[in-house]
Amino acid sequence: MIKKLQDKLHLEIPLTKLMQLNIKEYNEHELITTAPLSININDKGTAFGGSLSTITIISSWSMCWLISESLGYDSKNIVVIKNTNNYLKPVTKDIFCHTIKPTQKEIQIVKEKLEKKGSASLTIQSKIIEDDQVCVEFEGVYVIKL
Repeated sequence: MIKKLQDKLHLEIPLTKLMQLNIKEYNEHELITTAPLSININDKGTAFGGSLSTITIISSWSMCWLISESLGYDSKNIVVIKNTNNYLKPVTKDIFCHTIKPTQKEIQIVKEKLEKKGSASLTIQSKIIEDDQVCVEFEGVYVIKL
């Protein structure tokens, strides 16, 4: 499923290919995405804020897509409707974004809403971590429509 997601991102959201966004790992707890600092750098030698924002938004979108797929839906309509990023410290190395998987209870609620209404919202959290320190905190609300 990771390869399918990676291909989808690079084909349908060309910016992800330019950023060299990579799906590193997906497990029962989180999705980890990466991007090299070298092409996501700003004039200060740290990660560009726009790149950090983009990777958190797309990584969280990817989590929604993975959940939708796991529920047996091929949703072509997943959108972020609200998000916040808190930039706590500069990112000075390659970017590692950790997107937290919602609980089984939250996923069950999404499933029930999709079955009843054909749409559901989900709050997703991501963190960009460097040397065990959180550099960026993200929270976004996504809507999945069938």
